[in-house]
Amino acid sequence: MIDWFKRMAAVSALAFLAACGGSDDDPPPGTLAQEATEAGFSALVAAADKAGLVPALSDASATLTVFAPTDAAFTSLATTLGFASAEAMVTALDGPTLAKILQYHVLPARKSAADLVAGGGSEATLYTFDGAAATLALNTTAGVKLTDEVLTEASVTTADVPASNGVIHVIDKVLVPPGVLNVVQMAQLNPAFSTLVGAVVDADLAGTLSDATAEYTVFAPTNAAFEAIASTVESLTPEQIADVLVYHVLDSQVLAADIPFGTPVATVLGQTITINAGTPPTITDSTDSPAGIVATDVRASNGVIHVTDKVLIPTL
Repeated sequence: MIDWFKRMAAVSALAFLAACGGSDDDPPPGTLAQEATEAGFSALVAAADKAGLVPALSDASATLTVFAPTDAAFTSLATTLGFASAEAMVTALDGPTLAKILQYHVLPARKSAADLVAGGGSEATLYTFDGAAATLALNTTAGVKLTDEVLTEASVTTADVPASNGVIHVIDKVLVPPGVLNVVQMAQLNPAFSTLVGAVVDADLAGTLSDATAEYTVFAPTNAAFEAIASTVESLTPEQIADVLVYHVLDSQVLAADIPFGTPVATVLGQTITINAGTPPTITDSTDSPAGIVATDVRASNGVIHVTDKVLIPTL
């Protein structure tokens, strides 16, 4: 009799859980597109819709990883680039441009946070540039951080949001891919170049360096490099400052692999610089102190940026 009561109690408990709905009865996650919509990623969804990527993110047979920037991240990008809002930016950019940006946020396989930590220092994205998959550099020493083409980091703030066709990791920054924005915009998006950008704007060079038909090489000094010559800059006329700035520009794209070491190279100013092989390579200007090239091949839509730790000084 006691065994019979025990069996009836167990059956009744299971029936009650089934009627009320237990954890095993929670609805399965939707697709990546559905989960992003339901989670309120309005700017991301609007951009994906205009870019024509919603079908790919809704494909039940897909297995993808999406790094999903928050609306605040889209707003930050928009305002830095001079748009009134994220909505205005999405409206202004064409579908192919938005597609390139968003594909840079997608990995072609499902990668959990643990997979990313175990996977190494970089991940190939769905965005193809110069015939190869563009990659994101990973730093997993404390959480997961991603370095994009403008050399700034995005942090994963919420990991492993499940979807039926992949996984979403929420990030606090829109990742900027190579070859989409011009050299001025790329510099604008890295706070380390704020002094350079301000000087370019003040010298009325931003329009020239934004020319979509050009191919420039820009040797971009950091804020610290400008701080080191603050007293010198204060003594220069606006015309001389403009000369200093164009002394950092070549009128053709020269990638790191193509640098003619040891050969004088003409700048837009007309005066030459010489790039010397080494670790790091250095640049000889008109002074006795060479500049170190601390990062190379930041690819823009109209050229390439190499980062320097010193402001190059021409003969003034």
